[in-house]
Amino acid sequence: MSAAGGRVRIGIVDHGAGNLVSIAQALEATGGVPTLVRRPTDLVALDALVVPGVGAAAPAMRRLAGRGLVGSIRAWVADGRPFLGICLGLQLLFEASDEDGASTLGLLGGRTVRLAGAPTLPHIGWNQVERRRPHPLFDGIADGADFYFVHSYAGRPSAADASAVLADTCHGEPFVSAVARDALVGVQFHPERSGDDGLRLLANFVGLAGRAA
Repeated sequence: MSAAGGRVRIGIVDHGAGNLVSIAQALEATGGVPTLVRRPTDLVALDALVVPGVGAAAPAMRRLAGRGLVGSIRAWVADGRPFLGICLGLQLLFEASDEDGASTLGLLGGRTVRLAGAPTLPHIGWNQVERRRPHPLFDGIADGADFYFVHSYAGRPSAADASAVLADTCHGEPFVSAVARDALVGVQFHPERSGDDGLRLLANFVGLAGRAA
């Protein structure tokens, strides 16, 4: 592993609107060594990459592009290196967003759409995450466990990438709440605000990154 003492060094991408302090504290509590990523050179010697999320797609993409990070993130994922997108960080994985018309990273086919049939928007609070298939990201976490959400939009994969869906949640109609393909994973909820199960999920991601290093 690249970090001193055998700990996993995890880059947290700063796109100008993420809750960087809370995710950094949570990753450190689960055994990672967090470091902020603001330029491509910050990616050197990292074991894993996290794109956190609050905010909207268009300003986040403008900030990433201005810092030269769009191509770097795409190359990171293409190389099969561990990646976690959280909330907006998951939505950015798709091709475009209906929230503000932004073109996004295009790492998964599909787009971000407004929650359909939602009784309230934004969707704020605890809700169940129902898994479609096993995945080590959720090791030690009960199927249907509650996680904390804050959002009005969610990713809708294309038919070609439907197999990437890992879990769903219902708020009105079901929406995609987790994806996984190779070393890329993404969650619509905020694990750093989701108590013990959220910390367990982050610890699982740190463990996956450590085994890949």
